[in-house]
Amino acid sequence: MISEEKLKILTEGAKYDVSCSSSGSKRKNGGGMGNGYAAGCCHSFTPDGRCVSLLKILMSNDCIFRCKYCVNRAGEDIPRATATPDEICELVMDFYKRNYIEGLFLSSAVFKTPDHTMEQLLLTVKKLRTEYGFYGYIHLKGIPYADGALAHEAAKYVDRMSYNIELPSERSLKLLAPQKSKESVLVPMKKLTYETQVFKEEKRKGHFLPAGQTTQMIVGASYESDGQILKLSQSLYRAAGLKRVYYSSYLPVVHDALLPEKAAGALREHRLYQADWLLRFYGFTADEIADDNENLPVEYDPKCAWALKHPEIFPVEVNRAPLELLLRVPGIGAKSAYKITSARRYSSLSFEDLAKMRVVLKRAKHFITCKGKFYGEQKQEQVKLLLAGAEAREHAEQLSLFSSPETALSVLTGEL
Repeated sequence: MISEEKLKILTEGAKYDVSCSSSGSKRKNGGGMGNGYAAGCCHSFTPDGRCVSLLKILMSNDCIFRCKYCVNRAGEDIPRATATPDEICELVMDFYKRNYIEGLFLSSAVFKTPDHTMEQLLLTVKKLRTEYGFYGYIHLKGIPYADGALAHEAAKYVDRMSYNIELPSERSLKLLAPQKSKESVLVPMKKLTYETQVFKEEKRKGHFLPAGQTTQMIVGASYESDGQILKLSQSLYRAAGLKRVYYSSYLPVVHDALLPEKAAGALREHRLYQADWLLRFYGFTADEIADDNENLPVEYDPKCAWALKHPEIFPVEVNRAPLELLLRVPGIGAKSAYKITSARRYSSLSFEDLAKMRVVLKRAKHFITCKGKFYGEQKQEQVKLLLAGAEAREHAEQLSLFSSPETALSVLTGEL
């Protein structure tokens, strides 16, 4: 069994990888323990409302690479540890039997060589499936520069794989992670996408990445704007068929002259996720959301920013506007837009009807009319102030029973 000290080192080293979400896997129980069907990751929620968790761990933090932003980089004075495949397998089974986890998120620093690291990761997931009889969700991190045959074999045993692109441009990689390249990530990613399509078309037996692929980018460690980041995400969704792109705001966990001294902040990461949602579900393109050298506004969300740039389009009449336009109205989500198009077939909708559909009217009222009536603010500058104020109120701190008197006083006086 793995020691407590080794477990602490390897789980601590894995916490900076944010690529955790509901899995979307369809791997059902095959006679052993666990079930990957509709499961998920790390205290996130599945579409049916379940909160699920998995063991998030590195196989090793003893890296041979010298990425300047990474706490596990070679030469850094930190405790090192490497687990064996059997130690990880036994840990997963033990935690599963205790109902601590529903699956595994397994990554690793590159120790010895990329091929050796990937071989050990493959051996671990293969043992979990074939020897330990584990059928729960497994997300495996691919190793750059490792033999593609190893990744192909691993894809037969895991639900999801991901190669972290880390930085948004080749220039930044050369500066901050000189031992990595875009090709070392994009080539195996696209190859797995192609192999997944072949597997489905030929209707082969078994599983091959049923939950697809994801990647992760660090935001704020390098110079790239939000517009450049979103363009890269858009190309990854289109060319590699990724399920998700994750954004991790830069944290100064190590010190280097080439790195910023301050963290990028959670708000920038949040805005990128909002923009990413527009790319995937609302029909927006990266060019519409932000220009190449532009960052997303901090005052309000990207959809509000787009609507304010196009006053010639608004207000729109909800009882006649096409679905594509309704999806672009601030305050109207995808579910609400479909409800509107369905309900208005039978009767004209009022603002009261929209409220029942959970349309966020404090935003939407400035951009819509109902039966020809308009209840919003006509002056754009005033609309900007109202939207920014609503955003600030939404992110105000909710006091708990255990909040300190100092925190409560700060909130009441407006100092927080």
